[in-house]
Amino acid sequence: MLFNSLAFLAFFPIVTALYFLVPHKYRWMLLLAASMYFYMYFKPIYILLVLYVVLVNFFAGKYIYKFKDSPAKKVILTVSIVLNLAVLVFFKYFNFLNFNITAMLDMLSFTNPIPALEIFLPLGISFYTFQAMAYTIDISRGIQEPEKNIGIFATFLMFYPQLVAGPIERAGHLLGQFREKHVYDYPRLVSGLRLMLWGLFKKVAIADRLGIFVKEIYVNMDQYSGLVLFIAAIFFAYQLYCDFSGYSDIAIGAARVMGFDLMLNFNRPYSARSVTDFWRRWHISLSTWLYDYVYNPVSFNRRYWGKAGIVYALMALFL
Repeated sequence: MLFNSLAFLAFFPIVTALYFLVPHKYRWMLLLAASMYFYMYFKPIYILLVLYVVLVNFFAGKYIYKFKDSPAKKVILTVSIVLNLAVLVFFKYFNFLNFNITAMLDMLSFTNPIPALEIFLPLGISFYTFQAMAYTIDISRGIQEPEKNIGIFATFLMFYPQLVAGPIERAGHLLGQFREKHVYDYPRLVSGLRLMLWGLFKKVAIADRLGIFVKEIYVNMDQYSGLVLFIAAIFFAYQLYCDFSGYSDIAIGAARVMGFDLMLNFNRPYSARSVTDFWRRWHISLSTWLYDYVYNPVSFNRRYWGKAGIVYALMALFL
């Protein structure tokens, strides 16, 4: 289900009303059921992927904590990361890698026996996979305790406002909020709805309109002058920003209406004064995730590698 759809226009007020009507102890069940329906509305069979990620990381977290003083901890963590990344790589990169292998074999006059697959990319697969891996890694680092209720853990990974396009939340920030009792609050309702409307405006009125122009130019580039191509490139930058940040605003606003606090994902990135400043403002939840779980662990060994450690860390991060 997309935020800018008639289906969501009906879904959101019904789920929000029910959330405040049902007893507190059943609210996570409502959110889990609503989130599963939200995801299955897109392609029902892909709910199995989300459930797979839930099961892998719930039990990985449980046993990582159980064997926290044993060498088995690293083995369990490594296996869980491999199982997570296997799904991500298959759906996002199998055809890409296969295409390049085919091109290389063609140059050598060989035929690639592996055909391209008709794979439809699951919505949000990167977001809930990264969120799940952060959970298990934090447990292995001793900064997060495992969730004992698999239902609440599933709700944490499938929470519908941020399931499809983030922000990528940390367990330490969001997981505990499903146990808090949220009461109806009119100022919070207004604030959340205002943010949702602003995000919808950015997505529909700006991004989608710019997209019409950009697509026309990009598919017929040889028919236009350099000036027109330059303008299209600028328009694409704002299309991309308004589309993604608009979706993030709707997600944060929808969660806020129910009393949940999601992290800021965009902070006026095009007003950045440097590349470094830009990455602190653009898709903040992903940038900080990459810093904490890719860059830092690799660059941590720079005392052995010297400056080369920074280079290796940057290469790993951008790869």
